[in-house]
Amino acid sequence: MIQISHLVKRRGARTVVDDVSFEARPGRVTGFLGPNGAGKSSTLRILLGLDRATAGTALIDGVPYRSIRRPLWRVGAMLDGAGANTGRTARAHLTWVAQSNAIPARRVDDVLELTGLAAAARTRIGGLSLGMGQRLGIAAALLGDPPVLILDEPTNGLDPDGIRWMRRFLRSLADSGKTVLVSSHLMGEMEGTADDVVVLAGGRILAAGTAAEVRGAHGTLEDAFFALTDKHAAHRSSGPEGLAR
Repeated sequence: MIQISHLVKRRGARTVVDDVSFEARPGRVTGFLGPNGAGKSSTLRILLGLDRATAGTALIDGVPYRSIRRPLWRVGAMLDGAGANTGRTARAHLTWVAQSNAIPARRVDDVLELTGLAAAARTRIGGLSLGMGQRLGIAAALLGDPPVLILDEPTNGLDPDGIRWMRRFLRSLADSGKTVLVSSHLMGEMEGTADDVVVLAGGRILAAGTAAEVRGAHGTLEDAFFALTDKHAAHRSSGPEGLAR
């Protein structure tokens, strides 16, 4: 279980995460959706102990990430833009990550196979396609077979085949009982994949619930998202509070 409660993050005079609360539960894909700059990555960085909250809590199974010993056994994460040494092979990179958390070396072969990277195991990371690089990030997150997965923009830049593979793979992870939290700024890519949805804009939650509840009468998540964000933008620009933020 991931539990975000009244989370606030300020950078100087700017509030980038504003009283955000939601849960991500086992056996479900939770889509954390919003435009670029909405506060999604800031929230995930706090959740993963890479940044400190101004107020509120971000917990995994009731404890902060920083307190988890050998965290890859409990939590697998892939952050957008988090790179690896491009001179290493895919296998060498995964072996290094596994050793950092005392994960058996045999698990490297398991995740290479699981993510369709077995044939590229000896390829240097600098020579991998964008799609293969995303798969490598997923493979690293899965090394400890953790019950919780946190993925920031995993479909970013993928071609249609890559997006289809990622959708099916995320679904299979949730179906196996894992808690899967996925951030994205592209609503259509989460259509049919997310069980639960949290929509964020300007650091604030605009809607949260099952995908069907958030979709409502709009037909698609994308249409619901634009209706929510358009209303939010109009509200912000209509009064002194909006002009000041």
